[in-house]
Amino acid sequence: MTEVLLTEVVLRDGLQDEAVTVPTHEKVRLARGLIDAGVRSLEVGSFVSARRVPQMADTGDVLRTLLPDVPAALHTLVFTERGARQAIDAGAKSVRLVVSASDGHSVANAGVPTAAALDRLAGCASLLTAAGVAIEASVATAFVCPFDGDTDPDRTADVAARLGRLGARVVHLADTIGAARPSQLRTVVAAVRDELPDVPLGLHLHNTYGLAAANAWEGLGLGIRRFDAALGGIGGCPFAPGASGNVATDDLVDFFHREGIATGIDVEKLAELRDQVGLAVGHRLGSALAAIPAVPAALR
Repeated sequence: MTEVLLTEVVLRDGLQDEAVTVPTHEKVRLARGLIDAGVRSLEVGSFVSARRVPQMADTGDVLRTLLPDVPAALHTLVFTERGARQAIDAGAKSVRLVVSASDGHSVANAGVPTAAALDRLAGCASLLTAAGVAIEASVATAFVCPFDGDTDPDRTADVAARLGRLGARVVHLADTIGAARPSQLRTVVAAVRDELPDVPLGLHLHNTYGLAAANAWEGLGLGIRRFDAALGGIGGCPFAPGASGNVATDDLVDFFHREGIATGIDVEKLAELRDQVGLAVGHRLGSALAAIPAVPAALR
């Protein structure tokens, strides 16, 4: 049976774009519930400016609380050397370095063009490697940028290759605004694999235009076995106009299970947790399963 690894990003990408700041103890409780539901990989926050993204100010506290006793990989995002030092001080075991393939989004998100952001990440990688922290990487706007339009596949491949040279053991390609098409995904993945034939790839999908499931299916056909998702389809990038929710974990797990693809995650437990997230942020979440009163027993 085909098996995939889903990284739950609700605590980071999900909550970073919300108007409310969820308390630390609620984040920890949600994380433990997700792990109990079978989640083996969890993104718990990002070490970024608390002024720009106040929802992530407690990432260190969340990580320190969870690290001693959870049977799951815990990841945090880092953009700068300051963030790398904060991650190390918090005891991080795995960090994702993030850079935008397009200059327009890089300036909006990181304050500098892509080339400068990559140079900055080189210092991060040195610090993390010296501290024994595992490095993964995410390429934002790998397919489409809200400022620059379609991203040249060769540019995405070049950025991914640079991240590989910095020591990334996995490179995740992000459809930051949910506008990528399956044909576009094929082209970009092929270009990246030409540059990084031995580094596993993952997909970080958004569902702005309803294409996330189609892109996930295309990714499976291309041999990708790592996917990011956020419970209830919550989240988005505060520095990418037009970006809406992530692909919903509950929908993606349900989709994979219907196709005989194993995730190790209990979709019924996810439903209970999804409702808790909705209460925490003060609004109903937008996954397809959230709109169904009850899944018929014959379809479970």
